[in-house]
Amino acid sequence: MSKALPLLWIVIPCYNEEKVLPVTAPMFLEKVRQLVVAGQISDDSRILFVNDGSKDSTWDIIKALSRQDSHFIGISQSRNRGHQSTLLSGLMEAKDKCDITISIDCDGQDDINVMDEMVRKYREEDCQIVWGVRSSRKKDSFFKRFTAESFYKLLNNMGAEVVFNHADYRLVSRDVLEAFSGFKEVNLFLRGLFPLVGYKSGTVYYERSERLAGESHYPFTKMLSLALDGITSLSVKPLHLISIFGLTIAIISFVGVVWSVVQVIRGKTVAGWASTTCIICFVSGVQLISLGIIGEYIGKIYMETKNRPRYIISERTY
Repeated sequence: MSKALPLLWIVIPCYNEEKVLPVTAPMFLEKVRQLVVAGQISDDSRILFVNDGSKDSTWDIIKALSRQDSHFIGISQSRNRGHQSTLLSGLMEAKDKCDITISIDCDGQDDINVMDEMVRKYREEDCQIVWGVRSSRKKDSFFKRFTAESFYKLLNNMGAEVVFNHADYRLVSRDVLEAFSGFKEVNLFLRGLFPLVGYKSGTVYYERSERLAGESHYPFTKMLSLALDGITSLSVKPLHLISIFGLTIAIISFVGVVWSVVQVIRGKTVAGWASTTCIICFVSGVQLISLGIIGEYIGKIYMETKNRPRYIISERTY
């Protein structure tokens, strides 16, 4: 049974996007109009741009767009807080004002035409979450493809429940956002948190294209940082691995001690500078790595206990 026409808000994080925004904004508006004409969404639907403390003219462009067409609205964070906090602020802004949200980046790489299928799955199949998943990575370089796929495999192996090859292109219903608002984490990894909410979900597949203008704000270092955040925010498996590894080293060390005592009793001890040095370096390295991992968790606990706001909205266009 089809639902009544849902009110859709498209939530689009923006950081220093003055070059690409004039190109993609008309594309988003045209897609909303197509969905309205097709009888899929309400004409009161909106396109919400969320400015992440941009240093260029991004916010001025957003304000100009909102004056040109009522479908465009915008909010601005008080300073740069990162993609995940920016996206969260947009979703929470939309939570009580619409029936469904679709989050998408503003660079034009994600295929906006699959929004039709997302809305259809919500209306006809009662999917409360619809994941936008890349169908392939043939256009990526070998390094990009290898690191990206390893990223998802590593997350899943570490106990973080994520949808393979899904970033932050998704449809989410009001009910899911209401439930999600109860998640109070400061350390955010949204693509790992939304699967924890539950509800019926669906998937749409699409080919990702090249960025239409401007430069990517997600180099390899940021991807690596995001992976680390995802693992330490959603899983304690690395701590378990430390315990297992530590126990293994302890057993080997105990065997080594027994062997050393036996050799002393037999009078066959030989001075071994190299072996002693190797053992000390190995154990020291293991200890430092273990302390580093534990430190990551302690740092996240420290930030969570401060209970600081995850975002601060300084301006709105409406």
